[in-house]
Amino acid sequence: METVEKKTKRSVVKRAKLEAIKEAAKKGPATAYLKNVPTSPRKMRLVADLIRGQRVSHALNILKYEAMHPAAKLEKLLLSAISNWEAKNTELKLEEANLFVKDIFVDGGRMLKRLRPAPQGRAHRVRKRSNHVTLVVDTMPAEEKKNKKKAVKETNE
Repeated sequence: METVEKKTKRSVVKRAKLEAIKEAAKKGPATAYLKNVPTSPRKMRLVADLIRGQRVSHALNILKYEAMHPAAKLEKLLLSAISNWEAKNTELKLEEANLFVKDIFVDGGRMLKRLRPAPQGRAHRVRKRSNHVTLVVDTMPAEEKKNKKKAVKETNE
């Protein structure tokens, strides 16, 4: 008799893929989300563009002294992303990591629609916009290579 290979169930394969994704997510970049901020996305993008690609320490300074009101909320979000990174990478020190804002984007959120009186008995619609912000913090790629080389040298010695 021939031996028949037993096929693995699709659900088992799916579960294995999800486990691999979770394991990969435990290391690397950290993400923080800010949802339903009652500010127009355009105003928030103006501030977000200031810190995109900046080192974390420089980005915090920019946000601290920025006059526009979304800066305070983005500063708090950046601090949250930093603490998320620290929780993921417990073996690395924050000062040595050289973190930078890898990605930041602002999406439109829900819109509250209100009516405002207009001349001659008409009404104009007022759209009160909100937004969602996603911020990703990661270590500098060149620094990772240097750290790996140092680790290899230390193990060889």
